[in-house]
Amino acid sequence: MGNGFTDADEVVEALREQDYVPDAELAVVVLLATRLGKPLLLEGPAGVGKTELAKALAAAGGRRLVRLQCYEGIDEGRALYEWDYGKQLMHVQMLRERIGEALADAPDLAAAAEMLQRQDTGLYTEHFLATRPLMEAILSPEPVLLLVDEVDRADEALEALLLEVLAEQQVTVPEIGTFTARSSPWVVLTSNDTRELTPALKRRCLHFPIDFPTAERESEIVQRRVPGIQDEALGTLVELAGRLRELPLRKPPSISEVVDAARAAETLGDTWFEDEAWLTSLVKYVGDREVVRGDLAAREPAAEPAGTTAGPAAAFRGHGGRDHDRGSQHGHRSRR
Repeated sequence: MGNGFTDADEVVEALREQDYVPDAELAVVVLLATRLGKPLLLEGPAGVGKTELAKALAAAGGRRLVRLQCYEGIDEGRALYEWDYGKQLMHVQMLRERIGEALADAPDLAAAAEMLQRQDTGLYTEHFLATRPLMEAILSPEPVLLLVDEVDRADEALEALLLEVLAEQQVTVPEIGTFTARSSPWVVLTSNDTRELTPALKRRCLHFPIDFPTAERESEIVQRRVPGIQDEALGTLVELAGRLRELPLRKPPSISEVVDAARAAETLGDTWFEDEAWLTSLVKYVGDREVVRGDLAAREPAAEPAGTTAGPAAAFRGHGGRDHDRGSQHGHRSRR
């Protein structure tokens, strides 16, 4: 499997074994990326499973994950390599006596400098490279998966560094030469689409947009991660997450946050829906809380029958036809 998968069905099966639930279209793109040796660029909102796909794919392919986490201001030294000056200094100190002997016959300082330049001190070799993720993936003797995470957070200068790695699977070190990949790494890049990536970068990749999953896929994902959750709680939670994502929130709930909410629901039982414990799991900003409270208040019946449960469960109760159809249209409807 290290050289790729046989077909899309094998991709689906291998990823499901890692508790990642892909749809058919994504499985085909992963198949093409691994078989053709093309980098895969995944773009979409935060929390839709882009990084998790890379982790699951590495595990499914039996490859070590090498991760470059991008951020504003990341430079070549953090992404590619830098020289280990401490090792170089120790090396020079060990060579000091021999260097002195070699330069003893020099008539003056200029002549000594010229003689030293002609000597190969071995300071600029692979031994003295402090490798960072991009170089590590190139030098690795065993196949790896290189994850360039949140590439849109970095400056365009980093994209320029990536081009040689992505297109040629090689890195050029001016003092030494060109290192070609010792194995063929799989490469996955993720972007939260906070800025437009350069055409040069996109041209070298297979591109696939990822959005939040349908209610059916999200239910399966949550069940795999929280197998003890009750069907009714699962249905309410998935529908709630779908409705929250339709609101103008600063941060819509991600899949991982829905999984956290499911664990909370499993732990607290019905009380998870009776108070605002669910807000802690799914809503991360004060302003978003007010938006959610206002939306749920508008959905709740004017008068609740005695003994009924307040909160999101009550807000979704009895909507049946119209709201159920709306939820289906957006890929979020309760399990029955």
